[in-house]
Amino acid sequence: MALIVQKYGGTSMGNPERIRNVARRIRHWQSQGNQMIIVVSAMSGETNRLLSLAKEISPNPNARELDVIASTGEQVTIGLLSIALEEQGVKAKSYTGSQVRILTDDAFTKARILSIDDAPIRKDLDDGYVVVVAGFQGVDENGNITTLGRGGSDTTGVALAAALSADECQIYTDVDGVYTTDPRIVPEARRLDRITFEEMLEMASQGSKVLQIRSVEFAGKYRVKLRVLSSFEDETNQGPGTLITFEDDKNMEEPIISGIAFNRDEAKLTVLGVPDRPGIAYQILGPIADANIDVDMIIQNVGHDGTTDFSFTVPRSEYARTISILEDQVKQHIGAREIVGDTHIAKVSAVGVGMRSHPGVASKMFRTLAEEGINLQMISTSEIKIAVVIDEKYLELAVRVLHKAFGLDQA
Repeated sequence: MALIVQKYGGTSMGNPERIRNVARRIRHWQSQGNQMIIVVSAMSGETNRLLSLAKEISPNPNARELDVIASTGEQVTIGLLSIALEEQGVKAKSYTGSQVRILTDDAFTKARILSIDDAPIRKDLDDGYVVVVAGFQGVDENGNITTLGRGGSDTTGVALAAALSADECQIYTDVDGVYTTDPRIVPEARRLDRITFEEMLEMASQGSKVLQIRSVEFAGKYRVKLRVLSSFEDETNQGPGTLITFEDDKNMEEPIISGIAFNRDEAKLTVLGVPDRPGIAYQILGPIADANIDVDMIIQNVGHDGTTDFSFTVPRSEYARTISILEDQVKQHIGAREIVGDTHIAKVSAVGVGMRSHPGVASKMFRTLAEEGINLQMISTSEIKIAVVIDEKYLELAVRVLHKAFGLDQA
């Protein structure tokens, strides 16, 4: 008997008929002798609708109350799915994050999981129930409802799989696996049979929307076997999806590049005329980190005449707030000359563990983009990733030419 955790996203839970389809799939898996834990998101668009209601009341609503509001979307879907399962003769029981006791810190809207009380779930599984858990949410030590950030249902699924030592965590989405890039931009994009956790982590962090980055981190840390599947395929004829695994599981030589990721949700800020002295980077970025704003790429130019320029990127949704922090901190307390920003940029990344044994990847990437007249504004590298910031208008062209240049359109 295997223990399977399945997570279904908002599109899969988008209406009653789709919920019935999910119930049929779960019944099929349980009928094969598996114990089943199901994690679900809110119906597609529901979380946005709920948050927009709050914004109509206040332009800057309290984060604790936002979590109270946002968490209700999943409460609806766990009840509906449990009813649908019972209609099909399957014993089911629903749990909110607080009922499971998914304990988190108190960082409202971006909480992190600290521990999970698995005892009630194990008892229900032993009693023959399918356990249906609300994704995206937990509770802090004071009993406050918390949410894990957008896409947090993936993290809930992986965390439950880790806590209960599940045999596999299956993430069901509206695509049948992880692709070499977005097929809507490159029709020749291919589904990958396997991808390493390292590669998937880089793909997620660089903009691939298939899995939330924190869920991949969790899976890699606790060695949870992870698979991406489509919820729109017939349950009796399900494809293999994409297995996310460990590099040492592979016996074949790695391709140089596994995928081209991209992210439109980027904004660049440059602080001009910064005093060139030790600790200046912390003075600039410290207040931004204190505001819980993620900073991505960072560049500091060579100093000249006692000053330098300092550039970095943040999520586009945090651009205005970051500017406000910089205006208060940098110009008044540091004495920089000027702050300039650009919200019309995008990030494109080539990802692959094969870079470790194949030199020349960076030069090939830069040459390919140069031949198309695409200027590179920022560059960031790791062992298995090269990322560049470019003008947003060139994004799709860059993805297409890089996908072809690295042979990702070849089977």
